[in-house]
Amino acid sequence: MQGLKRKLVYVTLFELIAITASTLLLKLFSGSDLERAGVAAVGAAVVAVVWNLAYNTAFEWWEARQAERGRSLGRRMVHAIGFETGLVITLVPAFAWWLDLTLWEAFVMDIGLIVFFLVYTFAFNWAFDRLFGLPASALPRPDQPAL
Repeated sequence: MQGLKRKLVYVTLFELIAITASTLLLKLFSGSDLERAGVAAVGAAVVAVVWNLAYNTAFEWWEARQAERGRSLGRRMVHAIGFETGLVITLVPAFAWWLDLTLWEAFVMDIGLIVFFLVYTFAFNWAFDRLFGLPASALPRPDQPAL
């Protein structure tokens, strides 16, 4: 599976599983009911998507103006830390308010979600590629040996 179909299947499966897992984790760690945790999970997913678009647009604008081109390990780390920091700044107060938590409790819970998503994203991508094959961009060219 390639192209737009692959992307649509990917994002749909990723978000459905992520929202379900986040709902259960938020319910477990906040003591909220399932409906309240579900609204928080869906809200967090929407915030993450909007923030992703805004942050990456701004980052690429900044990146295009740098003398040194490319994405070094350091630049990738700055990108990831900036993205996650923005999510924490946005989601912690929202979680505290919506789930009736202290800011500290919401912060600790958000860090737990970040760790969960780190592991989940890795596992999901590995499983997705195993089930649906690699995208064309990752397939070896005919003149190149496979890794």
